[in-house]
Amino acid sequence: MLDANIASAQHTTPIAAGISHTCTLTTGSAVLCWGNNEFGQLGDGTTIQRSTPVAVNGLSSGVVAIAAGDYHTCALTTSGGVSCWGNNESGQLGNGITIQRRTPVQVAGLSSGVAAIAAGDYHTCALTTDGGVTCWGSNGYGQLGDGTTIQRSIPTAVNGLSSGVAAITAGGSHTCALTTGGAVSCWGRNWNGQLGDGTTDQRSIPTAVHGLSSEVAAITAGGSHTCALTTGGAVTCWGANWSGQLGDGTTDERSTLVDVVGLSSGVAAIAAGDDHTCAITTGGAVSCWGRNGYSQLGDETTTQQSTPVVVKGLSSSVAAIAAGDDHTCAMTTVGGVACWGRNWSGQLGDGTTTQRSTPVNVEGLSSGVAAIAAGDDHTCALSTSGGVTCWGNNESGQLGDGTTTQRSTPVNVEGLSSGVAAITAGGSHTCALTDDGGVTCWGANGSGQLGDGTTTQRSTPVDVAGLSSGVVAITAGGSHTCALTTDGGVTCWGANWYGQLGDGTTTQRRTPVNVAGLSSGVAAIAAGDNHTCALTTGGAVLCWGRNAEDQLGDGTRTNHSTPVQVEGLSSGVAAIATGYAHTCALITSGEVACWGWNWYGQLGDGTTNQRMTPVAVNGLSSGVAAITAGYAHTCALTTGGGVTCWGWNKYYQLGNGMMTQRSIPMDVVGLSSGVADVAAGDVHTCALTTGGGVTCWGWDVYGQLGVGTIAYRTTPVDVTVFFVYLPVISRS
Repeated sequence: MLDANIASAQHTTPIAAGISHTCTLTTGSAVLCWGNNEFGQLGDGTTIQRSTPVAVNGLSSGVVAIAAGDYHTCALTTSGGVSCWGNNESGQLGNGITIQRRTPVQVAGLSSGVAAIAAGDYHTCALTTDGGVTCWGSNGYGQLGDGTTIQRSIPTAVNGLSSGVAAITAGGSHTCALTTGGAVSCWGRNWNGQLGDGTTDQRSIPTAVHGLSSEVAAITAGGSHTCALTTGGAVTCWGANWSGQLGDGTTDERSTLVDVVGLSSGVAAIAAGDDHTCAITTGGAVSCWGRNGYSQLGDETTTQQSTPVVVKGLSSSVAAIAAGDDHTCAMTTVGGVACWGRNWSGQLGDGTTTQRSTPVNVEGLSSGVAAIAAGDDHTCALSTSGGVTCWGNNESGQLGDGTTTQRSTPVNVEGLSSGVAAITAGGSHTCALTDDGGVTCWGANGSGQLGDGTTTQRSTPVDVAGLSSGVVAITAGGSHTCALTTDGGVTCWGANWYGQLGDGTTTQRRTPVNVAGLSSGVAAIAAGDNHTCALTTGGAVLCWGRNAEDQLGDGTRTNHSTPVQVEGLSSGVAAIATGYAHTCALITSGEVACWGWNWYGQLGDGTTNQRMTPVAVNGLSSGVAAITAGYAHTCALTTGGGVTCWGWNKYYQLGNGMMTQRSIPMDVVGLSSGVADVAAGDVHTCALTTGGGVTCWGWDVYGQLGVGTIAYRTTPVDVTVFFVYLPVISRS
């Protein structure tokens, strides 16, 4: 029903809950919504109910705040404009008519100059950048504050509030404003004392809340009650209290403010639902009180509470909250979203319509991931807390969970719940670099690629011999592994039939050996299936190993067991990526060049001609931030956070919704912004979002997409499980 009020000078509102729908902002400033959609309040152009998030049409970027009414939603853009969609029977969309809209429409006269928005049941208000307030929609109780009870389909100024306002909130049929001096005024319906003026008289113009003439930091309005957060971190409430929503230990209605029990300090933000209220503490925990018939308090019960109770599983790391009629949602500090309570319309976003008594993760809005790595048919993620989780093919133990059982959702790597700095995934093995510079590996080991001195397969991590410290980066090839040391040297181990270890031989090694001529001066390393490349601190690229497909880039097809210079790349390179038999370089100017095998167009030069030396990728002469290479496809991350891919596409690994191979880059559907990193497996690809979530596409026969099913995906789908080493938000 109501907007979440976050105490913030920027008036940013990243999450909002309506009567039975929820919306959130992504890190890329796009809007996603889920739940009831009978009036088009999800903004996706349909009236189809959604139990998982869908994108709002036309709002893929540029949004800074959102507000949700009963059955309508509004967005505030970076330019200060306001757009709304959904139910419009009372003119609450503000576009001059009362026709329902399934996609956003511009609010009349508000294309710029707005600082914040708030939505009530059937009315909407905006705070302008000069501190004035304007409202539109239903006005039967004077909730528009213009001195009348006349419904308005375009914005009308609130009497006496042309300046000096710092924040606004809208309840069921009442509205409140917080002044820059810390005082609060309210107007509209007052049957239960929700205006806080000591009466139950309806007001069509603002009236001062008794006892709040200063020192208020934030305000929030519920269905028929209102609460304020003081500058000292205390919470006080007034109005209806039949469910204990005022939090004073009673169910007595109050027309003047009363203190919430136990919250005299330490509160950072507040949000009011229809008949319940929630608060975030300065430590990031959440407490709620009031009506609980649908478990909207999140305490694992359906018992009404007249004083605050702690939401289970949310003892820290919460940044924002939003309270709907009978459900509540929280956004974590790393951008994840969890919801609890009533779910008849899918408003919890977990892919079901099952009521939840404790927080459940919104599907696709996961978080807590710092890095990703993709092997042939498995994927791994590194959490922000240094833990590792993997999913997909596990026949060689490459998931590290102590089994060889295939997994379609993430499982923990044994013994690596923290302390990991980086990960890499090879053909069927995985390695981790620890915080103290050591290396540990698991999975296939027939060629000694785990580096533990044996050829024994391992389903849990084993330490690489002689590398307990002093390593700064690792890379894994098909059946070999390499490490970059703190002094800039490179050492490798495992398969060596083509010289991919770079030690001047073709002898397999079960423990690390030094790469000839690279004892210092190396900045980065990358391993392909049977070749390896190094980027020097001077920006040059050297490669060694198999060269039958020209992947070494030296103008020959001769295998090399020691490093050779890539032609034309003696300086100016910022990063490298290696596929099965092709290699690419990211130039410091943001350009991409590739060489080697090109049957499927994986070099991106518009042909399928194999290349002995680097050629420029079409259309990528600038603006690229990172690159990754799979078996026969390549992807680039742009500086704007978008992803584009090219090459083999039989298994949809390019993510463009088709299965046609591409010899020039094509954008991945839905990933035009908000991506932090990208990783390519054999025939699947994954992206790490700026919010710490993971989304994947392509081949999924082993569950390597992590979505809980086994099916090809033509476009990105979110990995469905939260990172398990964060504070866990479990299903009830």
